[in-house]
Amino acid sequence: MPAHRSKPENHEAAKPLRRDPYEVLGLSRNSTDQEIKSAYRKMALKYHPDKNANDPKAADMFKEVTFSYNILSDPDKRHQYDTAGFEAVDSESQDLELDLSSLGAVNTMFAALFSKLGVPIKTTVSATVLEEALNGMVIIRPLLLGQPISKKVEKQSAHFYSVTINEEEAQAGFVCRVQSSDKSKFKLLYFDQEENGGLSLMLQEDSAKTGKITSAGMYFLGFPVYRLDQTMNSMASAKDPDAAFFKNLDGFQPCEITELKAGTHVFAVYGDNFFRSASYTIEALCAAPCKEEKEYLRAVESQILTKRAEISKFETEYREVMAQFTEMTSRYAQEMQAIDDLLKQRNEIHASYTNAPMKLITSKRKNKGSFMEAREDGEVREKRSTIRGHPKKKKWYNIHLKVDRRKPC
Repeated sequence: MPAHRSKPENHEAAKPLRRDPYEVLGLSRNSTDQEIKSAYRKMALKYHPDKNANDPKAADMFKEVTFSYNILSDPDKRHQYDTAGFEAVDSESQDLELDLSSLGAVNTMFAALFSKLGVPIKTTVSATVLEEALNGMVIIRPLLLGQPISKKVEKQSAHFYSVTINEEEAQAGFVCRVQSSDKSKFKLLYFDQEENGGLSLMLQEDSAKTGKITSAGMYFLGFPVYRLDQTMNSMASAKDPDAAFFKNLDGFQPCEITELKAGTHVFAVYGDNFFRSASYTIEALCAAPCKEEKEYLRAVESQILTKRAEISKFETEYREVMAQFTEMTSRYAQEMQAIDDLLKQRNEIHASYTNAPMKLITSKRKNKGSFMEAREDGEVREKRSTIRGHPKKKKWYNIHLKVDRRKPC
């Protein structure tokens, strides 16, 4: 019995026991998405490495909080965990989140290298920026509708802007967009105002390359608008090339806020570059003139959702057909090799028959011909000699004449 116990004990020692994500974040199992986000932000700020540089326990707590949030913030992973626990959650496929503000120079260069090589690295906003916003210690600039502002923000820093909209503009829809002509990397942030006057982060959109620029936008149009997370399932796609196609739409998720109420709203542009500042242009627009575009967007996103469901079913069929194709391809190669071997053997036999043996057969035929000719010549000569040695027969009339002459008269 002790031998059987030692193995589980060693296994548990090698693999630390993980706590319930709800327990880590101090939540109940029926918590809403917003409650999950709020709990995560508070705990992430509390245990962030920027604030606890020399506290290894805080670093472990920060990792545990982030791991728990990655499970509960994803509807699919949360459902899998609620159903079957940690065994149903694939930790290797979770998005890689790094706070570059807490990295040293070497690690930052390492992350930048992978980013240039095309490996998606999902970054978080600096804890310093979030804490300053929460404590109301940031400068907020006014941003008027239809009047863009161009600035340059330093790395891991943010510029804050306030936009005021009336009831009519809120019902028509609102858009905030940011572009960078020099392809800078940045984040567009939206903050909710707390009762104490502070700001808490509610939404963030990473910039993406669109043609010759990088851009990010937030759309509050009164109906669900979706965004595409390019980093989702990046690990699975690297292991399975086909997954890059079938998992392409898995990151197509609805935005958490569909509309803004009349009043003042705060946005920010965060410099997400590794080594340099980010140049950008921010603009706030009312969507009233874009009625046709809104309907077209709703129709296209509905088609994307339908296509995602179709691709999910098609993947099963594709995998089955590819398995059969692989089997048939393997058999094809085997059959081709077998045919080649048989033809090779046949050609070798033909070569041995048509080359070396034919000379022997030809010489045998020549010898046999000479022998027959000699035999025929011998028989002819023998026949001739026999004919020469045999006495000639006398003709009958000569014999009778001689006999008649002897008779007496």
